[in-house]
Parts: sequence; C-alpha cells; structure tokens
Amino acid sequence: MTELRDEAAEPYISYEEFGRRFLEYAASPERIAGAFEKLTGEAFEFGPIAAGPGKLAKLSATVRLGQPRLNREALELISFDLVIPLQVDLLVDLSVDRYPFRVDGTIHLHLTVRTATPLRVIIDIDEPQPSNVRINVASASRRGEVLRIIASVDHEIRRFVARYIANEICKPNIQAATDIDVAARLDAAWKL
Repeated sequence: MTELRDEAAEPYISYEEFGRRFLEYAASPERIAGAFEKLTGEAFEFGPIAAGPGKLAKLSATVRLGQPRLNREALELISFDLVIPLQVDLLVDLSVDRYPFRVDGTIHLHLTVRTATPLRVIIDIDEPQPSNVRINVASASRRGEVLRIIASVDHEIRRFVARYIANEICKPNIQAATDIDVAARLDAAWKL
C-alpha cells in the first residue's frame, strides 16, 4: 500500500531555494570569521624601510591585528565586508633623532561567495589595496607631525599592511577555507 506524503511533515522546497539555503549555511558569518581568526592576535614587524625625500628616514614597526568583524550582505550574491582592527607601534629613525608614533586603524576586505564547477563553494577575496587600510596616526610632538608628512608615514604603513594581508590570504590554510569542494566532501561522507 502506497502512503501519501504529508506535505506539512515533509515540506519540499525548490532546488533553487535549497541551493540558496545551502550557501547561506555553508558561508555563515561564523564560518567566515573562523577562517580569518588565524590572522588575528598576530603581531608582525616590518622595517627598517627607507622613506621620505632621499630615503633618509628609516621606518620600522610592530603591527598587531585584532578580532575581525563581519558585515553581511545577502542580495543576489552573498558577500561580506570583513573589518580587521590594527594597532601599530612605529618608529621613524633619522639617524640623529628617533620619533615614535602610535597608529590605530582598520583593514577592510570585501568577500563574495560564489559557486563553481564541478560542485564547489568559493569565497572570493578582493585583493587588499593601500586604500583598504584606514589609519589614525598620533605623534607626541609637532616636529613628529611634520616628519610624518615629509616621510610619507601614512602611505608606507597602508602599503605595507595591504601587502602583508595579501600575502597572508595566499597561505594554504586561508586558501583551503575559501575553496570548499562540496562533491568530494559528500563522496567522503556517503562511503559505505
């Protein structure tokens, strides 16, 4: 005897609706944030690098990355704006004098969830540019502020941080978290 399915007990949805729900679940804010937590809490150093007219100033810094925040947009495409706080202890060395700077700011990355063949979920990350790094630079003196402008301190910080983040995004652990082979995972789950 054939039993009729109770639509209330087993509500069917379209393939399109299933796909959208699957993507929203697979690319949840928690998963995206988790993939980038490996970057947070990290401290890295750069310098000394030559800067300013005649490259007379030498910049060196310690950069610390904070806990990322996500802003999710679910329109036609699912996308995220990832905001990573940063703090920088910067030293400008002119050989005759040294000027410390305290810098705080954020790195803004745009991520888009895409699907690809044969059955993959890919998180595309726009390559970070210096314009994606927003900073506030504080100096203890008026002389330091003038030096900041002459030595292009703000530009050098933005340029270096963007390059560092671009390199980190290319590392295998981030690449693995942003390219999910759904078919391979289903095959592995359904092996008897």
